[in-house]
Amino acid sequence: MTSGATSVPPKSHRILALTAMVFATGMTFIDMTIVSIGAPVIEQDLGITDREVQWIINSYLVGLAATFALMGRMADVYGHKRMVVLGTFVFAFSSLMCGLTPDGDLAGAWLIGWRAIEGVGAAMLFPAALAIVVASFPPQGRGRALALFFAITGGLTAIGPILGGYLVEWDWRSIFWVNIPIAILALILTARCHVPTERQDEPIDWGGALFTIAGMGLSVVGFQQASTWGWTSPATLGCIIGGVVILAVFVRYELSREYPLIKMRIFKDRAFQADNGVLFFLSMAFVPVFFFLSVYAQAALGYTAQEAGIFLMWFFVGFVVAAQVGGALLDAKGSKLPMVIGGLVGAAGYAGFAANANSLNETQVAPWIVVAGAGAGLMLGPASTDAVNRAINATYGEVTGITQTVRNYAAALGLAILGSIMTSRIADNITATAESFGLSESESATLVASVSGQTSGGAAGALANIPESSEKAFLQEIPTDFANALSVVIYAMAAMMFLAAIAALRHPGGRAQVADEAPEEAGSGPSTGQTVKRLVIFALIFVGIFFAIYAFV
Repeated sequence: MTSGATSVPPKSHRILALTAMVFATGMTFIDMTIVSIGAPVIEQDLGITDREVQWIINSYLVGLAATFALMGRMADVYGHKRMVVLGTFVFAFSSLMCGLTPDGDLAGAWLIGWRAIEGVGAAMLFPAALAIVVASFPPQGRGRALALFFAITGGLTAIGPILGGYLVEWDWRSIFWVNIPIAILALILTARCHVPTERQDEPIDWGGALFTIAGMGLSVVGFQQASTWGWTSPATLGCIIGGVVILAVFVRYELSREYPLIKMRIFKDRAFQADNGVLFFLSMAFVPVFFFLSVYAQAALGYTAQEAGIFLMWFFVGFVVAAQVGGALLDAKGSKLPMVIGGLVGAAGYAGFAANANSLNETQVAPWIVVAGAGAGLMLGPASTDAVNRAINATYGEVTGITQTVRNYAAALGLAILGSIMTSRIADNITATAESFGLSESESATLVASVSGQTSGGAAGALANIPESSEKAFLQEIPTDFANALSVVIYAMAAMMFLAAIAALRHPGGRAQVADEAPEEAGSGPSTGQTVKRLVIFALIFVGIFFAIYAFV
């Protein structure tokens, strides 16, 4: 694999570049989890529907996935630093506009649109930022630099739920505005960076970009709207089938291009195929879990947004600790073992959580959430790292463009499919409960529409038809209805983790050889043993901080 760097800058410039890129991309990682915590509050304050809330989260993922490869190529052609600056501006401005969402009928569309643009901004800066980190460090120090980069940005993902919980208690709009000071600092640091990188004098594959945007967008719309349009409706099937056909055409189109958007021939490597299969199924369960955990905490357990943020940290406890184990296994045995074990552990964790979800008891579900997080932690690092190392005759940016497109598209698909299942199951469960208390079909439908945020009119009248002695009992059943609906979704996540383990079995095994890495110079950095010790200490500190916050709250 080639790096594309022309020269290596001095150490001070390398540290400055790494710091700047951590701040630039950090806000995109925070954004993946922080909005999930605020979703129920946003829905209530703006009076929007469940479907619109899911689109607020998923439009970001669609914008990110559909344009990631294009923006990576544009960064190679127009300059990485320039794209980081432009992407940071776009991300910060769209965050500002999300926070300025007006009340009224246009609120949902406004927020969904600006969230999609926010995703495009993230796609602009993320591949360019990675390329700058790669170009800033020599081959013998690049692995540790990237490990540190992903460790810090991953930690910021964990901060999102806690930060979001506190900010939502003040004003939900602040979960978007918090990105602005981070963006300003990132721009100041980026302006001071002096990182020489090559620009590729090649045409951009605009046709391929259109195919990816149309194919991914249509398929996600079909799954996202399935519970509203009906799973067998012509609109749903047309979007899903049309999206798949367009993506298939995209693959054939790319194979015929001299300068393709995505080099499909990289997939000839069996290990690379397996790594991306693992990342696909893992991402369908990994990113959406934050939204569904937030819904479970607030709708089923009755937690506040702040308490829900702390609740989500159970997942990160398992994830952070297991990530260190996965990294050690990768170095010792290769990626196959941690990916297979991680998939099975994650499937067991999700299944255990689903089986205990209707207990409405945190102490019963928390251990299983930790196990689910551990499964993801074991898999994510090894799959991503091995995919990069296996790709021959491709730059780091090109390979990252593929893996990140796979991950984000899978996350968008997962949220769309699972969100539609959740919405349908909640409606069915509440309808059955209402009818068991003597409400008619039309009155039950009114209650379902009210609970799902589709309307507030008529709910009080429908409740009035339930005997006063039974009204309290009926309302107490609603959290159980949510929990039962979510248990179906979580079982589906367990199935996805199991499929990830199956995909890992196709991996040929062994460790990838990185051709461009030179031997480490004496005294150039900490030894592997020292690095492992530091990572373990970091994980233990993280767990300690979590339990301290948990005990305090």
